[in-house]
Amino acid sequence: MPIEKFKLVKSSCVPLNTENVDTDQIIPARFLKATERKGFGDNLFRDWRYDNHNNEILSFPLNNPKYSGKILVAGSNFGCGSSREHAAWAIYDYGFRVVISSFFADIFRNNALNNGLLPVQISDNFLNKIFNIIKEDASSELIVDLEKQTVTIDKTKEQETFEINSYKKQCLLKGYDDIDYLLSIKDKIEEFENKNVV
Repeated sequence: MPIEKFKLVKSSCVPLNTENVDTDQIIPARFLKATERKGFGDNLFRDWRYDNHNNEILSFPLNNPKYSGKILVAGSNFGCGSSREHAAWAIYDYGFRVVISSFFADIFRNNALNNGLLPVQISDNFLNKIFNIIKEDASSELIVDLEKQTVTIDKTKEQETFEINSYKKQCLLKGYDDIDYLLSIKDKIEEFENKNVV
């Protein structure tokens, strides 16, 4: 699955105001058989979205028709637990391009960045403001600007900056994974090798 170039996302959000969401909740282990990144979105939060009879659990935010958009807003310590890359695949495949939280597990953060999904870490205070705004009006939008490294509440214009590794930032802006990046500098690599042939 190719990675989309990322510059700016302006979107409504899906709120998941739950802390310590682990990767087994994001994508249960029984769905990890495939090796391609396609189709995992169907089972994103599977055990929270459906009951034992495969009926939608209407109280879960992803099943609530008033919530939609490309931004998932989650509680602190998102993506903890096992290191499965499939968690990032499932979130991306479902249609999210940004996950906002006040803290991410390191392995999940790296997996997300490697797969075109932008993890935006903000303060607890700003996260609570976002949750409150969405609660008041589900159509409220956020603006996530990767180049400026800012997230803005469109309605109030309140804004906070976020950190990101400069290499990963450039890869997201260009739609590169690590191999795409190496291919993009193939000429420089060959030039370096030719200069250093013994």
